[in-house]
Amino acid sequence: MSSALPYSNALVIGAGSWGTALTAVLAERGMQVQFWGRDHGLMDEIQNTRRNSRYLPGLVLPASIQATAKLEELRPADLVVFVVPSKAVRETAHSMAALSELQTAKVIISCAKGIELNSGKRLTQILSESFPHTALAVLTGPNHAEEVSQRMATAAVVACEKENIAREVQTCFTLPWFRTYTSDDVAGVEWAGAMKNPYAIAAGIALGLKLGDNAIAALVTRALAEMVRMGVAMGGRPESFMGLGGVGDLMATCYSQHSRNHRVGRLIGEGMPLQEIMSSTRMVAEGVPNTASLHGAAKAKGVRTPLLDEIYSMLYEAKPAKEAMRALLSRDPRAETE
Repeated sequence: MSSALPYSNALVIGAGSWGTALTAVLAERGMQVQFWGRDHGLMDEIQNTRRNSRYLPGLVLPASIQATAKLEELRPADLVVFVVPSKAVRETAHSMAALSELQTAKVIISCAKGIELNSGKRLTQILSESFPHTALAVLTGPNHAEEVSQRMATAAVVACEKENIAREVQTCFTLPWFRTYTSDDVAGVEWAGAMKNPYAIAAGIALGLKLGDNAIAALVTRALAEMVRMGVAMGGRPESFMGLGGVGDLMATCYSQHSRNHRVGRLIGEGMPLQEIMSSTRMVAEGVPNTASLHGAAKAKGVRTPLLDEIYSMLYEAKPAKEAMRALLSRDPRAETE
């Protein structure tokens, strides 16, 4: 591992579990890290106790990290990491853009996964509106915050249209247990990261319905085919969906006990109403809002997405889970490559 760091300090925006884990990663890499979140009480707790008891209670953050909810306390940073939920990216970016301290950043990294409802824009496209003169990158992959916080072996991909920036960001996220690769296909990895979430809900539903391993494996495989079809139509390259940001992330979120989307699906399959599930946790299951935005984007582009259509019908049209799964199995036969 190279010891030379291209950037000396970082600002992590968003104090959920993933933001907390990435804060620890950057601090361990040797960077000076500022950590910002909206909740004053939570950020005071983190600053005073070095723990985020709400989202990642098992992790003790280094004393060098400066946590705050006050925008006026933020100092200029070379590297800015956006880790707020996808639906909050536009508002947060707009607020942050008003700070002169952030205009000097060398790169802004998007770590959320989603497509904006109505506009159909990727998250880096939204960030570019507030930071038109700053390089933008994406960090994505099969990365559960719970495992990263325990320094378990992890791999991710950094995507940026500028190869030199991608390599610099890669250096910041390289540790003996955290390995990163680079890509220049920003559109591909962003669409892959957004699309895997609804399919994780479907995999959870199949588990809740006790459909068996064969059915879940078939569902995940056809989900990947659908992701490629949609992602390529939106400007991504097929090979990006075969990498960490595509099939890697899809497998992790469709099968892992840490996946919020998988949990939501399992509970739906077991008969719990969606509203009850969503109100029972502070954690954001991105697959629920992602389903609406992705379904709208697919219809606008004319992309065939039978799996996504049924997921949408279950989440937003109250279609019974068993009926939706039956509809998928009773579709007309076709070649696997279609």
